[in-house]
Amino acid sequence: MKIRSVTHNNRRKVFEVRTSTKTLPFPFSKADPAPTVSDPIAELAVDAEAGREAFTYVLQSGKTGTVHVEQALEYNQDPSYARDQLLYRLTLEAQRRIAASPLSKREIMRRLGTSAAQLYRLLDQTNYRKSVDQLLSLLQILNCEVDLVIRTKSA
Repeated sequence: MKIRSVTHNNRRKVFEVRTSTKTLPFPFSKADPAPTVSDPIAELAVDAEAGREAFTYVLQSGKTGTVHVEQALEYNQDPSYARDQLLYRLTLEAQRRIAASPLSKREIMRRLGTSAAQLYRLLDQTNYRKSVDQLLSLLQILNCEVDLVIRTKSA
């Protein structure tokens, strides 16, 4: 996700990260180094070298910090970010299981009822257009049992 712009709000003590779809607050206290009243932000800009997926700030003391958009998404508990993380983890596990499986890829495709291109899209960890149920079907074919564990977050 690309950052369109970033500003800082000293009263609320947050960075305001604007993407194409939303504005995400990110508290100064989560940044490293954290801006303070005695060491405020001197410069703030979207980082073009990071593909506009991060912003960099410079404090008056000269200390520099960078915050990636994923940090803001995680802090704000963005549901699409959580879904993408789940897809990523399931995809990496499917890749490991296929490498260790005695089944050929042709047999896996036959059991899934899909094409080679679709299987490779399913195994691409950068593809977030696939569904969780497709990955669960693949893991089922690979003789895996997937349990979803829900627990309270620790502070």
